[in-house]
Amino acid sequence: MTIDTWIFDLDDTLYPPESGVVAAIEARMTDWIAQRLGLDRTEADRLRHTYWRDYGGTLPGLVARHGISPEAFLRDVHDIPLTDLAADPALGTALATLPGRRVVFTNGSATHAERVLMARGLTDHFHGTFSIEHADFVAKPDARAFDSAFRALDIDPTRAAMFEDSPANLRVPSSRGVRTVLVGPSAPAEPFIDHHAPDLTAFLSQVGISGFPTPP
Repeated sequence: MTIDTWIFDLDDTLYPPESGVVAAIEARMTDWIAQRLGLDRTEADRLRHTYWRDYGGTLPGLVARHGISPEAFLRDVHDIPLTDLAADPALGTALATLPGRRVVFTNGSATHAERVLMARGLTDHFHGTFSIEHADFVAKPDARAFDSAFRALDIDPTRAAMFEDSPANLRVPSSRGVRTVLVGPSAPAEPFIDHHAPDLTAFLSQVGISGFPTPP
């Protein structure tokens, strides 16, 4: 089956994890929880992890359990400097070789996605972004988030490939027929992971030259 839609996670997928962006966001989340719920930082960090585990993301847990304003949360936790994110022309060139549409699907906010893509020099290489606001604040790996994205972006999952740094976020798309690629240094042996891309740019460059490989 021909791939005509290429779906990319944002954080720790379209930039190196060592940039520290996710760590900065997580620290802001912990501080936000501590301040708004009147907790010490240790308890706030424990709660952040608990909601990430139980709800797929800290924000859905805070909305469900505390009725917080998701817009205010997203605005505050993503208000971080991106000075350590550099433009990546090689990745841009590799993305441009992919036939069809290229979209970003993130648990972050639309504003955060816009800032990251701009910092990486990748804005012009994507045809759309589906953020957590568009999913009514339901986060990956919840199946509802994926189904919302597929509907909103008019994606046929059997003609799509998805790139993610989180193995858990590939289980549902695989069940829908999406070709899955885990981005990062290691790859657990899971049946729902079709490919492993230790170097995203190199992997995409090869796909652009010879086509998407048949899953092993």
